[in-house]
Amino acid sequence: MSRGPRPPSPEELRLWRSVTKKVTPIGRPAPEAEGEDRKPETPSQGAKPSRPIRAPRPKPGSTTPRPADLDRRTTTRVARGRITIDARVDLHGLTQEAAHRRLAAFLHDTQADGAGLVLVITGKGSPSRSDEVDDRDRGVLRRVVPKWLRLARLRPFVVGFGEAARHHGGGGALYVRIRCRRG
Repeated sequence: MSRGPRPPSPEELRLWRSVTKKVTPIGRPAPEAEGEDRKPETPSQGAKPSRPIRAPRPKPGSTTPRPADLDRRTTTRVARGRITIDARVDLHGLTQEAAHRRLAAFLHDTQADGAGLVLVITGKGSPSRSDEVDDRDRGVLRRVVPKWLRLARLRPFVVGFGEAARHHGGGGALYVRIRCRRG
């Protein structure tokens, strides 16, 4: 017969405190100072080593234009295979913080590689597991990734974006046009 969970040891409590200091609760933006660069999450085996993501600095007095929606013609050409997708990243199943870091690193790397168009998979969100959770909690990444792509920090990488065709993920994916890298 079980008597319930055992109390944690002092070592386990220290470990728990050190982990929870680094966590941001879901639904609150991570506290970041303007201009602060964060390292992307630890890569898996065989992946490139992590490094801080630094956006190219705009010339004094100039600003990077806000990303635009992809036009219908471009979206149709991608869907029909006339424009190739140079790279893709799958964000669904990640926390917002991990997804944001992975997206920033991905955009930086694809721009450095000279990619023109990429596919960002956010997922559509899973159905609620109980009646207590309403549908607004579904598809968090689907809602926030377009907001991230408009942030000043990612503008140097993104020209525009739009919803992907059904066979590329439909509402759970975005085509993202990558800005050409300058000198």
